[in-house]
Amino acid sequence: MEIKVASVDSVIIYFDNNISKEISNKVKASYAYLKSLNNEAFIDIIPSYSSILITYELLKYDFESIKKYLEEELKNVKVDDDTNSKLVEIDVYYGEEVGFDLQRVASINKLTIEEVINLHSSKVYDVYTIGFLPGFAYLGVLDEKIATKRLETPRKKIPKGSVSIADTQTAVYPKDSPGGWNIIGKTTFEFFDKNLEALSQIDINTKIKFNQISKEEFLKQGGII
Repeated sequence: MEIKVASVDSVIIYFDNNISKEISNKVKASYAYLKSLNNEAFIDIIPSYSSILITYELLKYDFESIKKYLEEELKNVKVDDDTNSKLVEIDVYYGEEVGFDLQRVASINKLTIEEVINLHSSKVYDVYTIGFLPGFAYLGVLDEKIATKRLETPRKKIPKGSVSIADTQTAVYPKDSPGGWNIIGKTTFEFFDKNLEALSQIDINTKIKFNQISKEEFLKQGGII
């Protein structure tokens, strides 16, 4: 663990340089612990893949004092095996009408489309971090057999609900947006909802399971082709 200056009133706690389940669990446990302290001097606590950004009140801490405080407090963190994580299941229509890059992903990885779908929908994914857009959850880790690089030229508009993959991660676009991820399907699941107090049903303690559904089921749920 290493603590560095991020700005005049913020620090970053680095747990590692790699993205892995082990490091993700350390980040999640440390984030939960820091939140539980209810330290009024903390303005914001933002977790990422392998780090946590903390913005704090300058009248309360300087860098050396907050560094010492965090080092002492984080000694108390216990990393669980995340068995208490919430599982959210998401229905996906993996049709080529909505999965613009489904055939591309299959061809690059020398698989059939059905094999790509089976590999993507057979895993339970961890939420590593949320960013880029409100409700955009970075999920991992993909089966290496379908890991695929981003598009060389990003699309100007990717439809809301598009299920995508890039390298070893997968995600769902919570709204219409430009983007360069490979689109393999679509869902009606709402990743961002202004009516919810937390704005999303998904957080870093969530696990995601994608379930394949038919075109008919997708349309019944209000899906748009």
